[in-house]
Amino acid sequence: MIIRPAETRDAPALAGLWNALIRDTLATFTTDEKLYADLEVLISQRSQTCWVAEDNKGAFAGFVTYGPFRSGPGYAATIEHTIMLDRRAQGQGVVLALMDTAQAAAHAQGCHIMVAGISSANPAAVRFHTALGFQQTGHLRQVGRKNDQWLDLILMQKTLSSP
Repeated sequence: MIIRPAETRDAPALAGLWNALIRDTLATFTTDEKLYADLEVLISQRSQTCWVAEDNKGAFAGFVTYGPFRSGPGYAATIEHTIMLDRRAQGQGVVLALMDTAQAAAHAQGCHIMVAGISSANPAAVRFHTALGFQQTGHLRQVGRKNDQWLDLILMQKTLSSP
């Protein structure tokens, strides 16, 4: 497995993974699928903060990216990440390698806090982030709605650097 910076040529693989999660799960609240062109822009804008994992045959296995948590200079050192893993890559350490890469890069870039916004319908993500040292800092009840269900948003955070 290799972790490498994302390139615009990765947009179709990212879209395939992300859109399957949008269509088939409650892990994300949106119902708007991602377009290749939009993902190419995201990759271009986040050239220092977006990575993909490939297996030893070069097949796409997942990605991680991060960006601003909120706008404004007061939030400049706080970021929010998105991580997704292809089901075929589960149990191979890919998601951990992606998170290690993102956290190390964010720390080196002077980021202080990394935030995770997790759907209450995705308890595995809460367990994973807890194992990585994230702490739950918020639980917003029924702030999302998808497939005729109200969904909670769980906020978790991890300190990457000392104050």
